[in-house]
Amino acid sequence: MARRKKGRRIDGVFLLDKPQGCSSNHALQRVKRIYDAAKAGHTGALDPLATGLLPICLGEATKFSQFLLDSDKRYITTAKLGVRTDSSDADGEVVETKPVPVIDRAQLEALLERRFLGEIEQVPSMFSALKHNGQPLYKLARKGEKVEVKPRQVTIFEIKLLDLRADEIDLEVHCSKGTYIRSIVEDLGFELGCGAHVSMLRRIAVSNYDSAQMLTLEQLESLAQPAKEGESHECIQTRLDTVLLPPWSAVERLPSLELSDILAARLLQGQKLGERFEQRGLVRLFENSRFLGLGEVDETGRLRAKRLLDTSI
Repeated sequence: MARRKKGRRIDGVFLLDKPQGCSSNHALQRVKRIYDAAKAGHTGALDPLATGLLPICLGEATKFSQFLLDSDKRYITTAKLGVRTDSSDADGEVVETKPVPVIDRAQLEALLERRFLGEIEQVPSMFSALKHNGQPLYKLARKGEKVEVKPRQVTIFEIKLLDLRADEIDLEVHCSKGTYIRSIVEDLGFELGCGAHVSMLRRIAVSNYDSAQMLTLEQLESLAQPAKEGESHECIQTRLDTVLLPPWSAVERLPSLELSDILAARLLQGQKLGERFEQRGLVRLFENSRFLGLGEVDETGRLRAKRLLDTSI
């Protein structure tokens, strides 16, 4: 006899404002428990030190989490000058202190544009989640082990100076996937000759999602409490579900293609479509406004299924 799957079928994206001091996986598990979701996954870990936007995909939305992992991000960060740490952030051990020079704002803005804007190479920190022979680098670093970490190319679309104080710099960074803000701050400290580390990091945007849509764990847990005595579990679940974004929002930047009932049925049955479409590349597929998943139109205009939702339930 097949075992009943734990949790309920709920599909959508929850935008969490991750708190400081909490791992991304711990935050994910709390959201999954509150929703009693059978399946959940986050879309790019934030360090325990970091706060802010952590999109959490539930159910069928997990099929599109890779698109968010691969998307551009936006952060605000504070660089603490004059102090270097082994992890390049405030959670690490201090390895060097130096006096902080007087910094001219115009010269700093010119340095940011010259050194950090556009395509750059950076060496990820040993305290990152990148893996070496199957082991996360941060685990090796905590054991005192050192391995060669190869530089990687990333793109900084925008780096903006928000504020400059005697020993702190506030920045806003819009960057490609795989960018390490702590590496930018560490390199900036090197350029200034005094060293630096990240004392604050907050993610404010992921792809088309922004911080205006986020909820905290406390806000979500409040929604999970009965609004009145005797309120049913179903009513509570409905209230929780209203703050979810639809699965297609994870790929909102892709163009959409509306299919007729007949074409949609054939596609869902695995049949090939002989029709030609003007659109090319990846597309979001809809049938009477119902999201079916992703398809791909080749150079001849033929559509094939790429990643479809499970419509059997």
